[in-house]
Amino acid sequence: MKCIVLLVICLGISSAWPTKQDTDALKDPNWRAWKSFHNKNYDDEGEERVRNFIWQDNLKRIVSHNEEHKYKLAMNHLGDLTSQEVKELLNGYKMNKNLKGSEEKASTFLPPANVKLPDSVDWRTKGYVTPVKNQAHCGSCWAFSTTGSLEGQHFRKTGKLVSLSEQNLVDCSASFGNNGCHGGLMDNAFKYIKSNDGVDTEESYPYKAKVGTCRFNVSDIGATDTGFMDITSGNESALQAASASVGPISVAMDASHSSFQFYHTGVYDEPACSSTQLDHGVLVVGYGNEDGQDYWLIKNSWGPMWGEEGYIKIARNQGNKCGIATVASYPLV
Repeated sequence: MKCIVLLVICLGISSAWPTKQDTDALKDPNWRAWKSFHNKNYDDEGEERVRNFIWQDNLKRIVSHNEEHKYKLAMNHLGDLTSQEVKELLNGYKMNKNLKGSEEKASTFLPPANVKLPDSVDWRTKGYVTPVKNQAHCGSCWAFSTTGSLEGQHFRKTGKLVSLSEQNLVDCSASFGNNGCHGGLMDNAFKYIKSNDGVDTEESYPYKAKVGTCRFNVSDIGATDTGFMDITSGNESALQAASASVGPISVAMDASHSSFQFYHTGVYDEPACSSTQLDHGVLVVGYGNEDGQDYWLIKNSWGPMWGEEGYIKIARNQGNKCGIATVASYPLV
């Protein structure tokens, strides 16, 4: 219980510390329904009181937000976590120093000349995108972004959509600068896959949400790459051209806000979103316009119960909102 108290104090919960009187809150049918739906279990009543307290605080924030903003939030499976906990547990995009292959420089994507780009793109409808996955409580978002773009490029080349193993990357790419559940970089993962002559399939090397012993098996390779292509930093026009002509693109973004944690629907335009302080790897699978707002269509790795069935629309052509175009790349196959 002391650890929980210190945790809540350090994380800076906005309301007062829960008391014994808050035990009644544990009988709230909405709380009980949420716990049941998301299969939430706690070690003891003390821990449950703290998690209920955080849940209530988050619910107030959601209601307040929805009264003032066009895009909407909703309670989800992350409701008993603070935004700081989500950032520390799930947002694992980190610019780690390369330990191998640092001499390799990526080519820069050149947008095709004299080509009229379509008004909207959605690679899901073309067969390039696997179902939404869930990284769980592991900062492996970088691995999911990596597999997502390689799955798309492998489909483009072969016509076969193969789900690739994030666990292979989590367990085996440390020497390339990645750090398992404690963060990594998509370009480092592309380098590992090139050097390793491939990455295993999801089926042969399933996800465990924790770092384990490398079990890569050459007989289970699902896809390979020969390098990767970077897109000019901060250039949304170049990212649009790549998104339209190449397929899904790996990107990093600022996902540190509670508005992202509880995003539900609409075009996300968090005013505090940074274009340089990036902490989460995701996948651009298209773009479009909704109610007069341009957006990027983003595949997240927090499961289909988050956002719009696992996806989010992020404001496009608004000064590189959330840094979507700051660090963008895709593998060469």
